[in-house]
Amino acid sequence: MATIPADAADLLPVTAPQPAQEQPDHLTFSFAPYFWAAGINGDTGVFGLPEVHIDENFGDILKDLDFGFMGAGEARYGKFSVVTDLIYTRITTDSATPRGVLADSVDLKQETFTGFLGAGYTILGNEDSHLDAVGGAKLWWTETTISFSGGPLGGRSARDDATWVDGLAGFKGVYSITPQFYLTGWGMIGAGGADLDWDVMAGLGYKFKQSISAVAGYRALGVNYSNGSLTNDIVEHGPILGLVVHF
Repeated sequence: MATIPADAADLLPVTAPQPAQEQPDHLTFSFAPYFWAAGINGDTGVFGLPEVHIDENFGDILKDLDFGFMGAGEARYGKFSVVTDLIYTRITTDSATPRGVLADSVDLKQETFTGFLGAGYTILGNEDSHLDAVGGAKLWWTETTISFSGGPLGGRSARDDATWVDGLAGFKGVYSITPQFYLTGWGMIGAGGADLDWDVMAGLGYKFKQSISAVAGYRALGVNYSNGSLTNDIVEHGPILGLVVHF
C-alpha cells in the first residue's frame, strides 16, 4: 500500500461563485465537504526498504479504507480570501506471509493527514467570475504500522512516520457561464520538505440556489518526498464531487 491518502490535497476543491453582495466588502464564508475517488501510481517505500512501484485504482483502495474525511473552507472579504483544505484517511490491509515461516500473517495500517492553509487576492474579475493568486503552506503527516501474527515474529510490530511542510503558490478561479452553471479550477505547485508538491483541478458547478451548489470535476496531485526511511514519489488522480454551502 502507498503511504499517501487515497484521496489527498490542498486548495478549496469546490470553489463556487459567492452569493450576490449588498456591500462590496461584505464578509462571506463557504464550507465544502467533498469526495475524491482517486487512484494512485508511482514509487513508494517504508522502513528503509527498497522502493516498490504501485498502480492502484480507486476500487483497490476502497476495499481497505477504514475511514476518511475531506473538507474545505473559504472566507472572502472584498478581493481578499483565506482558504483551507483538510484530508484524513486510514487504510488497513492484511495478508498471509509466504510459506508462513516467520509469521502467519502481516497487518498494515496507514494513516495520512494533509492540511492546507493559504491566502488569496483577486487579480482579475468580480464576485461572479474571478481569478485569484493564492499562496500558503501545506502540512503532511503519514504513519505506517506493520504488525505480525503467529510464528517467531508473532506479536511484534514496527512503525514508520514522517511530518513535513511545503509552501505552495498558484491560481484558482471561477467563471460563471449562466446564473446556474459555472466553471471552477486551480493549479498549485511548490516544495519544502518535499522536492516537489503540486495540485490541479477542473470542474463544473451548478447552483441550486444562492447558498447551495454542487461541483463535479477531475483532480490530480503529486508529491516527491524522501527522508531516508520513507519515500513517496506518487501521483493521485480521479473524479471529485463536492457540495458547497455559503453563509
